[in-house]
Amino acid sequence: MGEDLVETFPSAKTWFERGNAALGYDLRAICSAGPEAELTKTEHAQPGIFLVSWAAYQLLRERLPSLQVEAAAGLSLGEFTALTAAGVMSFEEGLQLVRQRGRFMQEACEATRGGMAAILGLDEGPTRELCEQAGVALANLNCPGQLVISGAADKIALACELAKAKGARRALPLNVAGAYHSPLMAGAQPRLQAELSRLALHPPAFTVVSNVTALEHGAANELRARLVEQVVAPVRWEESIRFLLARGFNSFIELGPGTALSGFMKRIDKTVQMLNVADAATLEATVRVLAT
Repeated sequence: MGEDLVETFPSAKTWFERGNAALGYDLRAICSAGPEAELTKTEHAQPGIFLVSWAAYQLLRERLPSLQVEAAAGLSLGEFTALTAAGVMSFEEGLQLVRQRGRFMQEACEATRGGMAAILGLDEGPTRELCEQAGVALANLNCPGQLVISGAADKIALACELAKAKGARRALPLNVAGAYHSPLMAGAQPRLQAELSRLALHPPAFTVVSNVTALEHGAANELRARLVEQVVAPVRWEESIRFLLARGFNSFIELGPGTALSGFMKRIDKTVQMLNVADAATLEATVRVLAT
């Protein structure tokens, strides 16, 4: 994860070196060589995704100095990357905060037996009903036809059966460490709140959309509260994108590993321009499009 960027661009290597120094351990080695069991631990995966996304963003700015960023949104931990890009906190502060968030959530996972499942082809209303019936939470509202539920592992199994009975095309348990964006993550909240209280947060240089409200982030105290709430609250991704679409945005760039957000966008609005930067090839392709 991110190794192609590091091997191709010296500035990406510099960001990874700064990241290692800020964290006090070799995150780059875990991102590039694993082992997979270490990389997939949320305490490493979260700062790893942050770092790759940040390097992608900085490389894009390096190649296109005139690029004007007017707004940003990030799914779950990506919200922290978006806020860092907007100058709310420094790179080192953002990376360290995400590492601590990942560690707190990892410990909450280990203290509970939770899981998640993707519900495909079922509307929000019936999905909320099955969540109430099974005693689980609606964790991600990603796009039309793709929702994610979260909760105790045995209840997730029941919820998947209920989803199929209600007409879901598929109900797929996810390979995750725990029940993210559910009440089972509540143990991470006070510790994250303590970390956030130590930071002097600056006003964002551009609009950043909150996962919790699907609206623009407000003042520092409200922002802290929303980031703490986000740990247990559903990610309102489709609503967040529709907020930006309503503001007139029609060009989006997904930064970081994978293309999940690009896939969501195809189901939200196929008419907008959707680009991505995950490696050297996609960086070059995106630069070519934006430079024309």
